[in-house]
This record gives sequence, C-alpha cells and structure tokens, in this order.
Amino acid sequence: MRAMVQRLLPGEEAREIVGMVGEFARAELEPAAAGAEERAEFPRKAFRQLGELGMLGMPYPVELGGAGQPYETYLQALEEVAAAWFSVGVGVSVHIMSAWPLAHRGSAGQRTGLLPGVIGGETLGGYALSEPQAGSDISRIATRAERIDGGWRLNGTKAWITHGGYADHYTLFARTGDEGSRGLSCFLVQGDAPGLSAAPPEKKMGMTASPTAMISLDDVIVGEEMIIGEPGDGAKIALGALDSGRLGIAACATGLAQAALDHASAHALERDQFGRPIADFQGLRFLLAEMAAGVDAARAAYLHAARKRDAGMDFTRDAAVAKLTCTDTAMRVTTDAVQVLGGYGYTRDFPVERFMREAKVAQIFEGTNQIQRLVIARQLLGPEGRR
Repeated sequence: MRAMVQRLLPGEEAREIVGMVGEFARAELEPAAAGAEERAEFPRKAFRQLGELGMLGMPYPVELGGAGQPYETYLQALEEVAAAWFSVGVGVSVHIMSAWPLAHRGSAGQRTGLLPGVIGGETLGGYALSEPQAGSDISRIATRAERIDGGWRLNGTKAWITHGGYADHYTLFARTGDEGSRGLSCFLVQGDAPGLSAAPPEKKMGMTASPTAMISLDDVIVGEEMIIGEPGDGAKIALGALDSGRLGIAACATGLAQAALDHASAHALERDQFGRPIADFQGLRFLLAEMAAGVDAARAAYLHAARKRDAGMDFTRDAAVAKLTCTDTAMRVTTDAVQVLGGYGYTRDFPVERFMREAKVAQIFEGTNQIQRLVIARQLLGPEGRR
C-alpha cells in the first residue's frame, strides 16, 4: 500500500480536493488495477466517480461548473490517480485535454451546453488528432471536412485514439483547406454519430484496460455549431491543447515512478539476504536514492511548468522539458524497481513488471520524446534553416 506523497498545495480547498482524490485512488483504484488490466476491462465507472469528486473539473472556472483550481493542484491530484492506476490517470489526462478546445476556444453557447457534462464525468472524451500516416507531423492529416448546408460532412480515419469506441464525444481535427497545418479545423463529434465506427482495440504491451483504437468516419454529418473556433484554427488549437496535455502525461509518469519507488523500497526493507534486509546493502541504498532523486526532480519539472502556465506565461518549452524528463524518469525508475525485486520483479505476481510495461508508452504518446527534444531546441535556438 502506498503512502500519500507530502505535497505543497496553495490553499485549504486544494489540499482537501487532492486529499480526497488520493484517498479514493488508494482505496478504490489501486486494488482494482491489476485484475482489470489482466482482463483488459475498461473502468468507465472510475471516471464517473472522479467526476463526482470534482477531479475532472479541477482546472476549469467555477462559472463553467469547475472547481477553479490552479493547474499545479490538478496535476498533483492526477499524479495520485496515476500512481494508483496508470490507465485511469492517462484516461483523465486525455479526457481533460479533449475538453481544452471547448473550454478555451468554444463559444459561450458551446461551453454552457456541453462543458458541464464533461466536467461532471457524465460524458467521456477522446482526442482524435493522429492518423495512420500523420503522427507528429499534423500537416499530413488527411481526414477532410466538407461544408454542406447547415454543417459539415467528415470522411477519414483517425489512429491511436485513447477511449476509441468508448468515448461519448471526440475532439477531432479535420482538413477544411489545403494549406498544410494551416488548413485544419477542430470539431466536436458525438461518439454515436451515424457513420462513425471504431476498430477493435489495439493489442498493446501495457495499459490494456485503456482501449486504444482506430476511428473511421464515413460521411459523418456534424452541425455548424459543432466546429470549435474558426475554420483554419485547428493547428493552433491542437498544439495549445497538447502543451497542457503533455503536463498531464508528465504528472502521470511521475505518479507511476513514485509507485515503483514505493514498491521497491518496501521490498528492500522486507527482503532478507545474508541475515539482514537487502536495504542495508550500500549498492541497493544508492540505487534507491537515485530513483528517489529522479522522482523528486521529475515532480519539480512538471510543477515548474504548471506554475508558469498558471501565471499566464509561455510554457511550451517547459511542458516539453517536463514531458521528456518525467517519462524518461518513469522508464528508468520502473526498470530499476524490477531489478530491486529480482526474479519476483519479473513475474506478474508483483506490480512492478506492469509498471515497466506501462512506462514505455509514456515516452511515445503526446509527442514522442524525440519530438520533445525538437520542441525544446526550437524554443532555445529558433527554427531550423533560419540562415
């Protein structure tokens, strides 16, 4: 059983919310995680419960039905969820990222009519940006939206969609012009829209309780009121949502690393070899100390970026640094946790082997860590080929 991490939170209300989320995660999510992952069972109920707790509305204004909390508070609550069950943590991050365009670029009518259900957990969102031939290079998106009387007709295929086939709605990006990334627009598409279908979920290394599937659109009709922002704004909207979404993944990765550290430390104290706990051996003590230092540094990275976001400062580079740092740390710490447990760590009787499998995807989604290095370099040095 994990102990709650001591946190620096701005205000009594924030401490209460994060405390409630942490208690719920340890009591309800952590005991259910291994079995549901083994059965590839989607935990839809957990998202409704987190909505009832106020988790899904934490970073949104009170006037829109949210809790009005700083992003740094939301991320610390998200870390608690991911430490208990990584699939649910990532699902919350994706759900909240899917609401970012609606909350920040939607009209007053769209926000009033659609956002309350999203915040309350009554509806679950998906983020449909990637395509089979367009991952990090969104200028290659081929899904097309054609204007018709009263709305738009959508045709195309989306790939690697979290909650694919389970989401109640998708924040979906489609081409409305031929100007590369400048020709993209953002739409909100209902999950049960005629012509929208999901392929069977991908067979993944980890996060098996979180469905990832391809989405096909065959003459899907959406009303004019379901476009978010103006036609052609899609790339800016997508990248804005991804900056915040990358902080969500950074917090989730940190939670996963913390869980691995907790299990490894507990095992080191309990496992005896040569007449004493293996935690007494300096080689292992140094390894666990390095793991702890990595987790602390990862947490500091995402909190630094979140505080810049909360202050209204540009945080694109900081989000990329946090995503890169936290997910690389999670991969290293979970691998070391398996090593600490030895043969036990390689079996499914202990959770650290699952943590290691789950950590890998964090280095891939929301922009691979190679893309994060590209973002950081561009922010530092400017775009390539300027001279």
